[in-house]
Amino acid sequence: MLQINIYLRFGLIAFSLFGGLALTFIKGLGFWYALPLFLVGIVLLIGYFLLGTINSAAMLVQAGKMEEAEKRLRLTFWPKLLYVANRAYFYMLKGTIAMNLKDMDAGEMWLRKAQEIKLPSDNEKAMLELQLANIAASKGKWNQAALHFKKIKELKVTEPALRDQVKQFEKALENRGQVKAAQRMGQQGAGMMQPGGKRRRPKMR
Repeated sequence: MLQINIYLRFGLIAFSLFGGLALTFIKGLGFWYALPLFLVGIVLLIGYFLLGTINSAAMLVQAGKMEEAEKRLRLTFWPKLLYVANRAYFYMLKGTIAMNLKDMDAGEMWLRKAQEIKLPSDNEKAMLELQLANIAASKGKWNQAALHFKKIKELKVTEPALRDQVKQFEKALENRGQVKAAQRMGQQGAGMMQPGGKRRRPKMR
């Protein structure tokens, strides 16, 4: 897909619309000469409203440039006007950026917003649930993390990198269970080996 730099897009929109208006009022030309400019400007403007700055922000996230990605997303001024799938990606990107900046509460809030929107494929749904599971695990809410992981197992994940991440998280869940089981056994063993209070022997006379 052809990518247009967001600042270039803004410039082309302004040039097309204002240029069209100027041609409309020039004596001897009129609206029909300005129509091509109006059409270009309107198409670019509609594209911006529907797509926003999601693709370029996603590329910055992949490159690890989180602060730049956050600034790029801020150039999507009306996220509620985005095409439904792109609106979900917008919220997911906001959540991913917040998580990388160690703001787990904000990350969870944005991911919950994305969860309310129907994502187009199982890969996107699994990615969202995995991020929420990671947040829950980071807060020590392992039961909640397990619920998110259960939802992932019900999905058909086809992306290799994502499947690897799911396997790694599954191992983390299993190891967590083993640690908790060992702790419980240790506590029970300690209780059996250390009865409460020692009986004092009577003094010999």
